[in-house]
Amino acid sequence: MISVRVHRDRYVDSVVLLSATRAIKESPGVGFATAVMGTPANLAALRDAGVAAGDVEDVAANDIVMVARADDDAAAAAGLEAGDHILFATRTSGGGGGGAAANPATLGAAVGALAGANVAVISVPGGYAALEAHKALSAGLNVLLFSDNVTVEEEVELKDHALAAGRLVMGPGAGTAMLGGCGLGFANVAKRGRIGVVAAAGTGAQEAMALLDRWGEGVTQVIGVGGRDLSEAVAGRSARMAIRAMENDPDTEVILLVSKPPSPDVARAVVAECGSTPLVAALVGVADGTAVPGAEAVSSTLEGGVAHAVRLLGGNPPTQWGTLRADVDGAIAGLSAKRTTVRGLFSGGTLCYEALTLMQPHLGPVWSNTPLDKQFHVPAPAGAHICLDLGEEEYTQGRPHPMIDPEARLELLRALSDEPGIAVVLLDIVLGYGSHDDPAAVLAPACADLAGAADAPRIVVYVLGTDGDPQGLERQRRAFTEAGCVVAPTNARAALAAAAITVRRSDIVETVL
Repeated sequence: MISVRVHRDRYVDSVVLLSATRAIKESPGVGFATAVMGTPANLAALRDAGVAAGDVEDVAANDIVMVARADDDAAAAAGLEAGDHILFATRTSGGGGGGAAANPATLGAAVGALAGANVAVISVPGGYAALEAHKALSAGLNVLLFSDNVTVEEEVELKDHALAAGRLVMGPGAGTAMLGGCGLGFANVAKRGRIGVVAAAGTGAQEAMALLDRWGEGVTQVIGVGGRDLSEAVAGRSARMAIRAMENDPDTEVILLVSKPPSPDVARAVVAECGSTPLVAALVGVADGTAVPGAEAVSSTLEGGVAHAVRLLGGNPPTQWGTLRADVDGAIAGLSAKRTTVRGLFSGGTLCYEALTLMQPHLGPVWSNTPLDKQFHVPAPAGAHICLDLGEEEYTQGRPHPMIDPEARLELLRALSDEPGIAVVLLDIVLGYGSHDDPAAVLAPACADLAGAADAPRIVVYVLGTDGDPQGLERQRRAFTEAGCVVAPTNARAALAAAAITVRRSDIVETVL
């Protein structure tokens, strides 16, 4: 039986909803559970799952809907009570006994409750996000706008408001920042160093943080400006301000600019904001050697950009990759000749772009929902190489981001066992604050099942993280190794490993970037 409970006008974000869903599902006797906001897309999904239309009649986007399919009424009721406990314990716990004052209901109340605050982190549905960001700017705050589903026109208006107010808008869809040593959004635990990162790319910022930490440098600040900031429409409004801020930071000796495929003209204009501080541009998808006056080096990959930045400070990034080539040789051995394609299931958009950039010279066109060339946009023809960014809006509307909820990839991963042409499955696993507390516990068993089947495809995994991340970098890597995966040291090497296995040439993994 299916039981439904609606809480009117009680918005909570996707992280809390995910926790409530888990609490309901873990209740004895419950087979299916969910807790979502009552958006039209979510209501349609609930009806597809068997919820009667009358049970969600007149539900609005700001209402919480909880559903439990259980053996009987008592089990369903207990599951929904468990969900309520998570929803409302989260909203009422103050961490300091402050009651309602510790959980202000409006931005204005929050500003009044926290004297001296200078950054607002905004995570509300996209339809409300721009308005709340304007309010924060008017209150004298810088803004990290975590929300997506904000239009380009709204983004430009917000950033013009910020420029006029002398404030910075990071976002929309700004998943990562580290300011004054404090991580915001999805952030990794990175050592303090001498390199400042300006990133129009969320997981691009995280990969830069992680590699800088692991390669002995670390970061001063990380300013995420939103994935569209270096587009022609937005014209680098926030990136220019962020570059100037890094220039004025006495601890920043090198600036690393990271971007998904940008407008080349906008990238040049942003770099031109930099004065005396050396700047390296990691412009994913832009050809190495592209002329960007003022940049010390330009790389088309994240790994290459970080390596250039480390070398500028006298460091020695790795040039040898341990046992990776031997692991790839082992994966090639026994792989069926009928298996000829790659399937990438990414949680990180910039990691997906980097993989496309590195695989296409070896494989030919790779189709994607975020392709480097629009003619290779999915749906793809039979027998095509495909890499999907599952963090894009078409996959996240009404459900948690796949870095928060790795179960979002399970169904797709399990379905690959029925596709006999796939040679390699390529996965990224992103650690750090904000991400799932143990993604290997969810995904490694599914990888083991797929890898252990007769005539199985090979699985290549990259775990993005640092030794300080709460999930435990080595523990996560070990779990995927034990599941039979090839575990690569960087996202770029994972992409090269996937290409190498597919074309049966292990030397590809040693490509110099």
